Amino acid sequence: MTIRVVVADDQELVRSGFTMILDVQQDIEVVAEVGDGAAAVEAVARLAPDVALLDIRMPVLDGIEACRTISAGSACRTVMLTTFDSDEYVYEALHAGASGFLLKDVRRDDLVHAVRVVAAGESLLAPSVARRLIEEYTTATVRPSLPADRLEVLTARERETLLHLGRGLSNAEIAASLVVSEHTVKSHVGNVLAKLGLRDRIQAVICAYETGLIAAGTPSGE
Repeated sequence: MTIRVVVADDQELVRSGFTMILDVQQDIEVVAEVGDGAAAVEAVARLAPDVALLDIRMPVLDGIEACRTISAGSACRTVMLTTFDSDEYVYEALHAGASGFLLKDVRRDDLVHAVRVVAAGESLLAPSVARRLIEEYTTATVRPSLPADRLEVLTARERETLLHLGRGLSNAEIAASLVVSEHTVKSHVGNVLAKLGLRDRIQAVICAYETGLIAAGTPSGE
């Protein structure tokens, strides 16, 4: 199965570079290369790709607004690309529905890996960005903004799984904590995402804090 990709960046050399890296992969095809967010939204609507690579800063419509529109109106998953390792962009992009967030100096192998991972339904963040996401909620005062009763659809074990997801644990770490197999954890994670209408593990982290399941200021390892 070929992964169909739209590349959106207002710098021609950058988007051409990403296109060249991806197009040589046997399982990836770049179906459109565009220079602004509005054109990215149009290309996704017309071509129905699996993944859109979106630069944060683009003319006409920026990457975050393009991501929000794409996430709301299609099954296409988005990976945000930027030169700015900034909290502001991370949280805006994640709330807009981004499934991945990479810096533009990403190695070519990591770029290809990110497209494959996101196309497979997983989420992916650069390590520095992932740490910032967890640290924002564990060090700052974040008030719950989602109703706690949203979690009532979860079983006790699924709720426990969400708690561990919110603390940034991997499937292997959750399995060790719950004394179950990784296969069982994967099933629990899938149930959590489906029941809460979440796209991926990133949104699960946000949900764990914004429903108050994990209190702001709680260290991620506790």
